[in-house]
Amino acid sequence: MLAPADTGQWVEGKNYFRIEPAVPTDRADHVVVTEVFSWGCPACNQFQPMADVIRKSLPAYVHWQYLPAAFIPPEDWPTFQRAYYTAQALGLDNPTTHDAMFKAIWTPGGPLNTYAGLGTSQPRVKQHLPSIADVAKFYARYGADPRTFEATADSFAIRAKMKRADQLIKAYGVDSTPTLVVNGAYRLDVLSAGGLLQTQELVHYLAQKEAAAMHLKQ
Repeated sequence: MLAPADTGQWVEGKNYFRIEPAVPTDRADHVVVTEVFSWGCPACNQFQPMADVIRKSLPAYVHWQYLPAAFIPPEDWPTFQRAYYTAQALGLDNPTTHDAMFKAIWTPGGPLNTYAGLGTSQPRVKQHLPSIADVAKFYARYGADPRTFEATADSFAIRAKMKRADQLIKAYGVDSTPTLVVNGAYRLDVLSAGGLLQTQELVHYLAQKEAAAMHLKQ
């Protein structure tokens, strides 16, 4: 595959940032695009429709994955990080449940709301935030056994994945969400790209650039 033509539209250090050292992925035959996110992040909720558009638009040589952050404990992010890996371990991580989690958290009256007063001018963080047991009940709608979900969430394997996620986010230099990481080599977000449509274009540009460096066939 040929590298994309450098038209000068995208400037390293302004529109996207090189990760040094680059972090190897576990897929030698794909370019990996990673969205660092949290279900508890309002900006991630707003970005989710565009994330779906970008994910669906990428060529077959690109693998899209999610990396849950735990930056903000007062808004339940560690719980949602644990929930993500638990759902993944139980085979319940898919576009339908991913979108449903956002809706459950950010729709007024949703079963996993972290803010009271959503839809008003003064939303506030709830005193009692959703627990893993609450998330387990939510996933029961999609076939999960709540007891199995809770037990899995408390397992060594899930704790190890959470620790690894924190390490990767630090290695990527990510300090806000949503952030996109292309093949462990480049980092960008909507602000750096210049907008939502530009984000899609930039992800395609960097993915093609990495594919050419890896000698992948389209």
